[in-house]
Amino acid sequence: MTKPLKIYSIPTCSDCNYAKRYFKENDISYTDYNCEENVQYAKEVLELTGKQIVPTIVIGDNVFIGFAENLKAISDLVR
Repeated sequence: MTKPLKIYSIPTCSDCNYAKRYFKENDISYTDYNCEENVQYAKEVLELTGKQIVPTIVIGDNVFIGFAENLKAISDLVR
């Protein structure tokens, strides 16, 4: 995969943890931005989506709000 993958998450979010587990199990590198530890990351999510919802996943120019409901589209981009 050539496009950088970013995930904005919080530790207690089950969908966030599911996404990170999926990426690890499939050897997909990603950068995790913990919105609970750094308020700037939460602001970035708001700027990207107009909402404050995690996980927000960014792959290249593609922005996804939520993981499970976007799994097919995300999988297609990272394979």
